[in-house]
Amino acid sequence: MSPCTETGPERMHAARRLGPSLVAACVALAAGMLAASAAQAQSGEAKCGNPFVNNNFGPFDYRSARKEDLKVVEEHHFTPRIEQLQKGERDVGSDLTYTLYIFPNHHRALIAITRLAQRDKTDQPYKSGRTIECWYDRAVRFRPDDTVVRVLFAQYLGRDKRTDEAMVQLDMASQQAKDNPFSHYNIGLLYFELGNHERAVQQAHKAIALGMNRPELTDMLKREGKWREPTP
Repeated sequence: MSPCTETGPERMHAARRLGPSLVAACVALAAGMLAASAAQAQSGEAKCGNPFVNNNFGPFDYRSARKEDLKVVEEHHFTPRIEQLQKGERDVGSDLTYTLYIFPNHHRALIAITRLAQRDKTDQPYKSGRTIECWYDRAVRFRPDDTVVRVLFAQYLGRDKRTDEAMVQLDMASQQAKDNPFSHYNIGLLYFELGNHERAVQQAHKAIALGMNRPELTDMLKREGKWREPTP
């Protein structure tokens, strides 16, 4: 048994045996476990519902949806006014909610509802059926291979100062980006934004090797003194 998991009189003896530094480590471990449990409670099917279940229409993968299915939703719910967060026939939150129930990984709707939450300074905008984190959680569970969703989720987590969780999403997105130079480039930009310059360099190298010739990420790394040329 680990000294950190001992209970009762054994815990007191363990505290004397371990000394202050290791006792502090046990306290930190316990705090980390509580934080992880709290984070897990904020997402998942129990909290955010099943993205694969809908009534009579959908859900559909936004990336491969038929034009006629997109048209039904985007002409009546995800209209230009709604995307710009201007009230339409219904409340913005309810129209974005409907869109994300039909297309859980609708990239533009995810961006719009995130902006709505930022504008209204709330985790769950008015008439939105879920929290922002739940919408991303549902999108990731619906299509785990959607790199755009993972990058958007990482950006949201980064703004919330949850850097470690953001890095997990970016690492997954990098693995799934395969031979898409644009995806690798955008992932590199977000690594840079989150302060991970080494991973930003690696992503820049991947994008360059795949034919991306945009200089912005390279220039940003050079200004920070973090750039190195790819190995021939």
